Parts: sequence; structure tokens; C-alpha cells
Amino acid sequence: MAVPKKKTSKSKRDSRKANWKRKAAAEAKKAISLGKSILTGRNDGFIYPMAEEDAEDEE
Repeated sequence: MAVPKKKTSKSKRDSRKANWKRKAAAEAKKAISLGKSILTGRNDGFIYPMAEEDAEDEE
């Protein structure tokens, strides 16, 4: 089993954690933006079937 040779400093640990949280916040912002564009109908790069199209296909 791999064992670290020295204890990781608190600043390195906190820096790594802050970087992870910053990346997560950026991805969440992208997801919210994509959701908003889908709801407003102004999406260009995402294919999403609308409910009206599904209803027409069933008839």
C-alpha cells in the first residue's frame, strides 16, 4: 500500500481543496446557463426535443 513520505502542509491541502471547489463552481455555472438557454429556446449547441414535437409525432 502506498504511504506518503511526509505530512502534507495545511496550505497545500487547502489550496487543493479551493481549486477543486473553484472548478465545481465553474461547472455549476455552465450547467445553469445551459438550462436557462434551453428554457428560453435560445440554445444552439444542444439538441433537446420539445414537448410539442413529441405530441405531434404520436398523432
